[in-house]
Amino acid sequence: MNVFAELFAGIGHIMGEVFMALFPLAVLTVLAQRFLLKKPLSRLKEVFAGFLLTYVGLVLFLQGVNAGFMPVGQMMGEKLGSLSYNWILIPIGFVLGFVITFAEPAVRVLNHQVERVSGGAIPQMLMLYTLSIGVGVSVALAMGRVLYGWPLFAFLLPGFILIFIMARWAKKAFVGIAFDSGGVATGPMTATFVLAMTIGLASAIEGRDPLTEGFGMVAFVATAPILSVLVVGLLYRRKEQEHERKLAREAVADRDSGQ
Repeated sequence: MNVFAELFAGIGHIMGEVFMALFPLAVLTVLAQRFLLKKPLSRLKEVFAGFLLTYVGLVLFLQGVNAGFMPVGQMMGEKLGSLSYNWILIPIGFVLGFVITFAEPAVRVLNHQVERVSGGAIPQMLMLYTLSIGVGVSVALAMGRVLYGWPLFAFLLPGFILIFIMARWAKKAFVGIAFDSGGVATGPMTATFVLAMTIGLASAIEGRDPLTEGFGMVAFVATAPILSVLVVGLLYRRKEQEHERKLAREAVADRDSGQ
């Protein structure tokens, strides 16, 4: 019983916070139904059943984050950071970044929307692996930054400059997707576990201040999905240009043969 009491300690506060977050959306849904949508009552019941499931899911998730997710991440960072071979955190960071992004619900939603709107031209799995690899690389570099004291701006400034250069040349459909991906990939999974692990790592290394070294990881990670999606956009544009040149050559060949 003591374990369950500790596990659900403070859940009332979380229930209130989640309710206050979802209540305005529920009110807007009712107003939209009354004045704009005019959907059947059965459809509205489905919507509010979805609100109920969202409420329960968010409460349980946030309680799990406070009770175990963040403490485990911080303990892992502290224990691994105190090892003599703490460089192992770099490959572990890549695996964690990849797996967490692969499991991130918001990433799945974005990928589904991209595939649906693009008519299948941009597959879900392509986006999923692109974002997961990008975040994995960035988390590995974030671990290396804390381990070896690399400055944050040495990554952020060149990263954003490269983003805007690549956005100029990438296929336009990928530019908006790329910037949305940066926010989506740094969702609750990344911002809880990996951030807590980075802070734990900074506190375990002598001479590192968790306040200055531990934070900044989320902003750093946010640039990686943008870059990785823009790389795919550049490849798509190149492929599109090659296809257009091929069609132009075929058109010239057909014209010459007709003469």
